[in-house]
Amino acid sequence: MTTQETSRADGRSVYVAAAVCAIGALLFGYDTGVISGALLYLKGPLGIADNAFMQGVVTSALLVGAMVGALLGGSLAARLGRRPMTLVAAVVFAVGSLAAAFTPDVTILVVARFVIGLGVGLTSVVVPMYLSEISPTRIRGTLSSLYQFSISVGLLLSYTVNYLLSPWGAWRWMLGLAVIPAVALFVGMLFMPETPRWLASHNRTEQARRVLRRTHRPEEIEQAQAEISAAERQSREQAGWRDLTSPWIRPALKIGLGLAVLQQFVGINTVMYYAPTTLTELGMGNSASIAAQVGIGVIGMLATLVAVRYTDRLGRKRLLLAGSVGMSVSLTVLGVLTLLVGASGTAIGVITIVCLTAYISSFGATWGPVVWVMLPELYPLRIRGPAEGLATWSNWASNFLVSLVFPVLLVGVGQASSMLLLAVFCVVSFFFVRSFVPETTGRSLENLEEDVTTSDPPSPTRGS
Repeated sequence: MTTQETSRADGRSVYVAAAVCAIGALLFGYDTGVISGALLYLKGPLGIADNAFMQGVVTSALLVGAMVGALLGGSLAARLGRRPMTLVAAVVFAVGSLAAAFTPDVTILVVARFVIGLGVGLTSVVVPMYLSEISPTRIRGTLSSLYQFSISVGLLLSYTVNYLLSPWGAWRWMLGLAVIPAVALFVGMLFMPETPRWLASHNRTEQARRVLRRTHRPEEIEQAQAEISAAERQSREQAGWRDLTSPWIRPALKIGLGLAVLQQFVGINTVMYYAPTTLTELGMGNSASIAAQVGIGVIGMLATLVAVRYTDRLGRKRLLLAGSVGMSVSLTVLGVLTLLVGASGTAIGVITIVCLTAYISSFGATWGPVVWVMLPELYPLRIRGPAEGLATWSNWASNFLVSLVFPVLLVGVGQASSMLLLAVFCVVSFFFVRSFVPETTGRSLENLEEDVTTSDPPSPTRGS
């Protein structure tokens, strides 16, 4: 085989591995999005039509499960590997989806949503880690952006399924169809490799080299092998949860936690969860509001392609700054116009859809994918599992907090003031990125340690 043919084969291998693992993100998107439409139809059969609290519990049970899954996922991925934990997540998704589809009452549905949340939490840690570690440096941003793109595809798929099944109110099918991509993820990952960095950090050097030959171009092998050697040295310096309080990791933790929290405080999941309800209150019927959400989902998915194409060209930091500006402007316009025109009527309905589309496009092209690209890049391999698990937990905890507070804000201060408050957080995100976040584009994971740690940690005398 010629060098050119080998390069093509290697390229196909890494893209296939990334695409298969990204099915986990598709499940993330589907299961977080499907409840917004299904909730419109399951309220009556399950006896919670007049119980706003239980409706909130059904929605937020996934978030609680995701927080638990994120904490477990980081440490388990460090010990057992990225690939095995992705397989576990696929099984969890399948079990939770079937339980939700066949639920006899609301209690079982809440438990099923919690189980699904465990899968979401696991994949939100492990999938970005897998994509980042298996990718060559030159295309790490592109392949890691597949995570958010797949979430967008999952969201769009959930909205489409909700719309197609809405004439029959078939909420059980809406929830249960997630088992299909769960099975696809499990079967696909059986044939995918473990990441070379994890293998090397566990003294499985020859296996790591074989994976590198499958996923890197021939001219990249030497540099990648040097990184493998660094990973081997780090394997003797594995850090654990207790090391997260050490001074050397604090700069990276500050950046990672800040990005993870702000990704939720700018309001994306809150807006997506309550979009059908908001549009219905503006005078649109259930089917019409879900149809509008499908259109918004298409725009969000297409916007994510911007990050897939340009994250490695324009740079992570530049995209984040641009996204903060776009989100703050669209939410400010929505808030101000709602104050001036009112909160009902055809005109404000159109304005709402336009502003939400602009907001979701700004998020989808920047903060959505780029934060997930950067989180694995920020942390040294020796502590990547626990550190990314903590950052992802903070992301879900923030999601949970905002999702609980947002309905209260809508009732207490109205849609306009709520949108303006989210716009303030978008402005905060701009200054946070400009002040603290380093550019990670085009740099190896190992070299990035110089920017995000104060110094090398002392070699431990104990295991993690």
